[in-house]
Amino acid sequence: MNGFRTLFYKEILRFWKVAFQTVLAPVITALLYLTIFGHALRGHVEVYPGVEYTSFLIPGLVMMSVLQNAFANSSSSLIQSKITGNLVFVLLPPLTHWEMYGAYVLAAVVRGLAVGFGVFVVTIWFIPVSFAAPLYIIAFAVLGSAILGTLGLIAGIWAEKFDQLAAFQNFLIMPLTFLSGVFYSTHTLPDLWRHVSRLNPFFYMIDGFRYGFFGVSDVAPLASLAVVGGFFALIAAFAMRLLATGYKLRY
Repeated sequence: MNGFRTLFYKEILRFWKVAFQTVLAPVITALLYLTIFGHALRGHVEVYPGVEYTSFLIPGLVMMSVLQNAFANSSSSLIQSKITGNLVFVLLPPLTHWEMYGAYVLAAVVRGLAVGFGVFVVTIWFIPVSFAAPLYIIAFAVLGSAILGTLGLIAGIWAEKFDQLAAFQNFLIMPLTFLSGVFYSTHTLPDLWRHVSRLNPFFYMIDGFRYGFFGVSDVAPLASLAVVGGFFALIAAFAMRLLATGYKLRY
């Protein structure tokens, strides 16, 4: 447990020492999205009855920030350790793959939730936000950040240089995030694209999280929770297998 606590503490310090870049900058980015999209579409779009577009947009922006920053934390930590050569100091101590996985992913969850909370605090000044089911908000925020922290860990293990990590993020994480219903409801899409959207696991994270605020969603929240939980179990098992075998870590 001492190894786990030390690695976790090191990962927390790593992003907190540059909080202006890792926490404040994403909050400002989300605020820009809200200002632009909210101003352009407010009064023109009503996704759910009685819910104006700006209110609809806030939970999506919060969750998007949680997901993207959880991924960035674990992925950037591993690739930087590989390139600078200090990964050996993580591999030499008698850390189990469970401890390594837990420390990296838990730190990613902390950063994701910190950024998400910052986005929420800033955006609620624009419009009041209700809480229809707070437990769903917590469950999807924690599970979503854990999933993206795990994906960041996988990307960091696989990538050998920053270009490969950027490709993983730009061609997989970003499209899945932006096409998950952050800025729209899938009910507004044609049937074909609505069904395609349901193949995106990020959609269930956003939709379930938004249900916690409004009590309405495109998919039943328990079904979304089951999909998200199953997806997390699958990729967590895969990530721990990579750590246990030392794939691209122990040469």
